[in-house]
Amino acid sequence: MATADDPIAFLADQLAEVEAGFSLGTFGAIAEFMRDAGEPVSFVQGDGAIGAATARGGLRVLRHPDMRLIASESPTTESWSHRVALCLPHLVCAMNGRTELTETGIDHEALREEDRNGVLFDLGLGTLQVDVCIRSADPEVVSLLRSYAGKSIFTPGNDAMRIILATNPHRVFLSRVGRAEVSQPIPPPGGQSPSGPHTHLLPKLLVHGRTHAATEPVPDGWIPCAHVYPPHPLRDQLGRKRPFRLDYHDAFQAVLEGYGEADRVALKRRVVEAVVAGHGPSTLTLPDDRFARATVRVALRQLQALQRPSPSLAQWLADHDRAASTEDEDPMEALH
Repeated sequence: MATADDPIAFLADQLAEVEAGFSLGTFGAIAEFMRDAGEPVSFVQGDGAIGAATARGGLRVLRHPDMRLIASESPTTESWSHRVALCLPHLVCAMNGRTELTETGIDHEALREEDRNGVLFDLGLGTLQVDVCIRSADPEVVSLLRSYAGKSIFTPGNDAMRIILATNPHRVFLSRVGRAEVSQPIPPPGGQSPSGPHTHLLPKLLVHGRTHAATEPVPDGWIPCAHVYPPHPLRDQLGRKRPFRLDYHDAFQAVLEGYGEADRVALKRRVVEAVVAGHGPSTLTLPDDRFARATVRVALRQLQALQRPSPSLAQWLADHDRAASTEDEDPMEALH
């Protein structure tokens, strides 16, 4: 596995892993990239960038001098989730922050050559670390969208979103660390997202103005611009349950050692060592903040999954892994 000193090599490894997924965006607006085993895919690497594209979508990640990878885990209602955030300092992550539908020109940087004559329109969501755009090479669609440029897509009577939903232009999400593109059809309101690359635009979450979920432990001053989701030991890439995969568990624990926040990694190690040794919960003084509590809960659930024998695990679970609470609830987590 690539070392912590070489984030692009690590991300290239994940891009080559068919069970890994990526997302790019913000809280309430994300584009997700994943692919099926055996699906034709083109990989690109060079000039400080890596990328992959299929007929359904694609992803490009750019090397950025300020990019920091931050690995983390969180309890969920049933088990736990994990991810690695591609973060930039708040001062350098900002995109254009447009608040009106805006034509930005021909998309010469499209991942596939056949898409490089399409016209980009920024939807004007006003988000910090991502410009959420659509792309069309259809002259009629472009003309219609131009007639609504300069207005918020949320203005009453603005038909721009109706046109977009009816014509299914490509969705293009742009950030300082790269881009994600989705060419699959947009599901109707209330419909289910297709498997593979897709997007989510959730106005009820966007209004909060958050850059990421409150359940994700990102240090102050850092903004996640994209995420990678390495293979999970209990769920496949479609979120379906499967028997515990020790190899995937061990692989992410190595990632956590390399890219996780040192204090939480150390706390988790202390809890695991105490439980395996048979020591009860009262033998450790634990920090009392939401992320420390989450770290303890994940450690205990993983010990359960590993079926590590310990006379004290049941007591630890009783004391620290209460029934699912609002601390676990990440409205975006279920989308991955």
